[in-house]
Amino acid sequence: MSAAKRVGSEAVKLSEEQIHLIAKALADPRRLDLLRQIGSCPKSMQCADIRGCHPVSAATLSHHMKELETAGLVRVTREGKFASYLLRRDVLQAYTEQLAKI
Repeated sequence: MSAAKRVGSEAVKLSEEQIHLIAKALADPRRLDLLRQIGSCPKSMQCADIRGCHPVSAATLSHHMKELETAGLVRVTREGKFASYLLRRDVLQAYTEQLAKI
């Protein structure tokens, strides 16, 4: 079974695997805080700005951001050695709709 959310003319469909990855990503309190921080920004958020708000090593932050990206919750844009992150609200909405069906 997969969840779908209409965004314009495109539907976001979540596989069971992606639903599992999202649940796993959001189970970590630090990743949930990171997602909230990224979601509070109207545009994409620079990695350096994210790191400035969280007292963790660059490697730890990189790990958490990779988990959010793998789950499909954030879109990453890379320009050289710089990365910026944007919350994928369509994916988050599709996930919450799937949870509401439980």
